[in-house]
Amino acid sequence: MITLFEKTAMMGMGALSLSQKKAEELLNELKERIGCSEEEGRALLEKLKAQAEEQKNLLTKAAEEEVQKACDRLGLVRREEFERLAARLDALEKREASQDPAC
Repeated sequence: MITLFEKTAMMGMGALSLSQKKAEELLNELKERIGCSEEEGRALLEKLKAQAEEQKNLLTKAAEEEVQKACDRLGLVRREEFERLAARLDALEKREASQDPAC
């Protein structure tokens, strides 16, 4: 479980979630500090956003895999498996009820 928490923390720290206001502030700072044009700054911001989104997706997938591994170790079933078994049980109960009208 430590691994799951570590990966979740990394996701929170590593994924850049730039709001429009923060993006504008960063763009203005880029223009002032390195003298880039607005187009260059916007292109850089878009590239950073795309990379952050990719990292977020990778970390989300890794966290989901870790949760699934933990559930497997604990012997927990997935919702899909539970629903499949519940439907199977329901069908068996209906079949039994139709075969034994005395109950």
